[in-house]
Amino acid sequence: MSNYHDLLLFAVLPYLSVFVLLIVSIQRYRAQTFSFSSLSSQFLENKMHFWALVPFHYGILTVIAGHFVAFCVPRSILAWNSVPVRLYILEVSALIAGLLTLLGLIHMIARRATVSKIRTVTSKVDWVLFALLVVQIVTGILVAVLYPWGSSWYAATMTPYLWSLLQFNPDITYVSALPLMVKLHIVNAFIVVGLFPFTRLVHILVVPNPYLWRRTQVVRWYGEARRAG
Repeated sequence: MSNYHDLLLFAVLPYLSVFVLLIVSIQRYRAQTFSFSSLSSQFLENKMHFWALVPFHYGILTVIAGHFVAFCVPRSILAWNSVPVRLYILEVSALIAGLLTLLGLIHMIARRATVSKIRTVTSKVDWVLFALLVVQIVTGILVAVLYPWGSSWYAATMTPYLWSLLQFNPDITYVSALPLMVKLHIVNAFIVVGLFPFTRLVHILVVPNPYLWRRTQVVRWYGEARRAG
């Protein structure tokens, strides 16, 4: 990948994605406040919904939390990883979280593809989002398997690169030499950020996610009640 492409992907794309995220999110909230929702289809089908959303949310929240901690306290992560056993525990835990996320996502896609009621309320943007999430999660798992000890090199390379973006002085030298798979994972993350305000993911901005602790919904269908009567 040429320096020109690296410049576009790692110095321009991040700011463009965040700009779109902010502008479109604000405009959407002002013009379509009701759409700031997950538009949950749980009332249409709940069993597959549970086995899709619960593992997905537990997995993705763990993965995001791990990235965030490594970004905030990279020296602490490197100090933790200086003991091999602790490094193995961290790496295996991250991989399990990634696999759990993938499992949940596969169930989400299968549910929307096979249940007619759910397929009807699934938009084209939803399918684009699913495709990007598949790329993001699969590349993340492949990076973890093919390029181990990611928590250490993330703290040593990605953290200073991300800080350089926050300081409006992007230093792409930190990422230019990274393997193509890692670059794809990073670029796809920026694309997801840019697409974020156009999707149902915007519910993250306004409402805490209740899927992990709320009780199972009970739905009564009037049609079935009349037939039973």
